[in-house]
Amino acid sequence: MKLSIELACESSPEWVEAVMGDFDSFLQDHANCERKASAMAMSFVAKYPDRVEIIPELIETGIEELEHFQAVYQIMQERGVQLPPEMGQDIYVKKLIDQCYTDVERRFLDRLLLASIIECRGAERFRLVYEALPVGELKTFYHNLWASEAKHGNIFVKMALNYFDRDLTYKRLEELNLIEAQVLRSLPLKPALH
Repeated sequence: MKLSIELACESSPEWVEAVMGDFDSFLQDHANCERKASAMAMSFVAKYPDRVEIIPELIETGIEELEHFQAVYQIMQERGVQLPPEMGQDIYVKKLIDQCYTDVERRFLDRLLLASIIECRGAERFRLVYEALPVGELKTFYHNLWASEAKHGNIFVKMALNYFDRDLTYKRLEELNLIEAQVLRSLPLKPALH
C-alpha cells in the first residue's frame, strides 16, 4: 500500500538558484523548520493523548527532527551563521493550515495529511539542494536528510490510516496535495525551505 503521493508540482530551478545564492539564509530558515517540525510532532501528542497507537512514532519523529536541528545548527556554527533573532511565521504552512476543516475529527485527519505533504515537499527540496551542492560534507548531509524526510512523508499517512477509512484518507490527501501546489506557486521565491 502506497503511503504517500507524488507532489502535484515540482519546485522550480529558480528556487534552487535562490537557495544557492544565499545559502546562509537558507540554513537559518532550515534550522527554524526543523525546530518547528519537532514541535509539531510533539503538539500532536499534546492535543491527542488518547491516540495511543501513534504516540510512540510521534515522539520518535519529534526527537529525530530535533536531532536534525542540532545538525543544521552545528553547520551554522562552523560557517559563523547565527540563528535568526526570531522564528517568523511560515506563510506556506499557515496557508495550508487555513485549508483544514474545523471540526475535531476532520481537522485531525487534515493535520496528519498536511504533515505528510510538508515532509514530502521538504524531501523534494532537500534532494534538489543535495543535487546542486558541490561534492563535500554539505552534499552528504543533504543527501542523508533527503532520505530521512522522505520516510517522514509516509509515517503521517500511516498514522491517519489507524483512524480513517482508506478511500477517505487518500481522497483528502489528493485534495490537499493540489492545494499545496497552488500555495507553493503563489509564494515569492526566497532562500527558504518553503
